[in-house]
Amino acid sequence: MPVSSRILFSFIILATISACSVREMPASCQTDCVQPYGVVLGSTSQGVKAYSNCQSKCVNYEPNNIKDIYTGVKWQCVEYARRWLFVNKGAVYGDVETAADIWDKIDHLTHIATNKKIPLESRLNGSTYSPRVGDLLIYAREFYDTGHVAVIINIDHDGGIIEVGEQNYKNELWPDDYARKIKFIKDDDQFWILDSYLLGWKQIAGKET
Repeated sequence: MPVSSRILFSFIILATISACSVREMPASCQTDCVQPYGVVLGSTSQGVKAYSNCQSKCVNYEPNNIKDIYTGVKWQCVEYARRWLFVNKGAVYGDVETAADIWDKIDHLTHIATNKKIPLESRLNGSTYSPRVGDLLIYAREFYDTGHVAVIINIDHDGGIIEVGEQNYKNELWPDDYARKIKFIKDDDQFWILDSYLLGWKQIAGKET
């Protein structure tokens, strides 16, 4: 084979390999986007950014990693909650198929540096255990057929307001260093977070209530 032909053949092979190695973005991640896929929606005061997933039906199956630690599929709600825990507590939870599965299937975090298991408790909405910063709000499967998870990042006990960080809820730009504010009340020593489809919160066990 002439040299020029060999060069052309090699170029075609390399181009084919390169094209096959690029993940094709699903159409659901490119159309009807609230905000374009991957756009920064906001950031907590600790610097944990949330990214647009375009719209709720988008699943790109592209993994996200921080320092070789898998945080989840970009830019799902489960990924954000796991990444927030990693950044703020150095711990993560295990794999789940959907956010709703966290309620029944996740009973601990794993500390990355020590591999120590950190027990979690499920607090039903209406629990006598007060929600705390770092708790995971878990929503029922009826919400988008997958449920949802958000992280409590601030609590105003006097005003009865919880601020949360999250991804793939409405994929809208954050108004400040939080995604949403949610009202909560205390009635007869029971705490009620006033949000539709909310099952309750996952909370690290053994701390002050």
